[in-house]
Amino acid sequence: MNSLALINEFLGQPPNASSHGYQIDHILEFCHWFMAALFVGWSAFFIYVLIRFRKSRQPRADHAGVRSHVSTHLEFSVVMIEAVLLLGFAIPLWARRVNQFPPGKEALLVHVVAQQFSFNYHLPGADGQFARRDVNLVSNSNPLGIDPKDPAGKDDIVTTGELHVPVDRPVIAELSSKDVIHDYFIPDMRIAGDAIPGSLIPIWFTPVKTGTYEVICAQLCGLGHYGMKGTLVVDTPQDYQAWLKERAELAGTQATPPAPTQRPPGEPISGAPPGTILPPGAPKPPNADAQGAGASPHPAQQLHNAPAPAASPTP
Repeated sequence: MNSLALINEFLGQPPNASSHGYQIDHILEFCHWFMAALFVGWSAFFIYVLIRFRKSRQPRADHAGVRSHVSTHLEFSVVMIEAVLLLGFAIPLWARRVNQFPPGKEALLVHVVAQQFSFNYHLPGADGQFARRDVNLVSNSNPLGIDPKDPAGKDDIVTTGELHVPVDRPVIAELSSKDVIHDYFIPDMRIAGDAIPGSLIPIWFTPVKTGTYEVICAQLCGLGHYGMKGTLVVDTPQDYQAWLKERAELAGTQATPPAPTQRPPGEPISGAPPGTILPPGAPKPPNADAQGAGASPHPAQQLHNAPAPAASPTP
């Protein structure tokens, strides 16, 4: 690491793990050292004027003030340096991130759908096509509302909280949200973007180091904002293919949830002993009416229908 970059590490910035991150680090290094120089300079100047214009030396105020133009030149120099940083470095770097996306065939495309308080990931399968999503199909078992009738979704991969990507391959993440505004931030990749309901905002990065990195929400989004974290795992190409195979097998073995009128395993079926409460919409057993007419009432019902005892005469 460059000795000048130690100031970034001192301020708590994690090591860079993306191909473009070194450019951002250089800008931050210059800004931090520049701000440190300004802090020392203005502090020294402040101490100087406290001593130079103390009351014992200046018993009477001088209404003409300072006649030197040194402060004007210093302020103009600061403005010029900040303009060079903004116009010469920051804006061109930002323009490359938003205008020069990698070709679709080279990049890994993933949909990132934020919600309170987690991140959901949707990756296409071997066919490279995303399934249709419908907000009316969203449920606990289908957090993204993927249409089960769409053949393109048979091999799609959906995960929550953890995303695997291959090293040295561009990743395009299209951000959206299900509820409020979130911010998808990967500090080690030097990339972030807002996830806004109703919008699809793309960001991209190329990881250059394998490892596990933290993903956080950088936008206050509710009471659970502090715990809205995730994980980005950068794998070797072999490990990434193994993860894809594992997720595909897991998706293929997931059981279909029971229909609303179907009893969960272990519950009595229709025609169970008297007194069993059937689920809503379940068909009645054929002899339900006959049992109701001929069967003896429940003991509690017998007690309820029994005549009250006659009152004894008062002596």
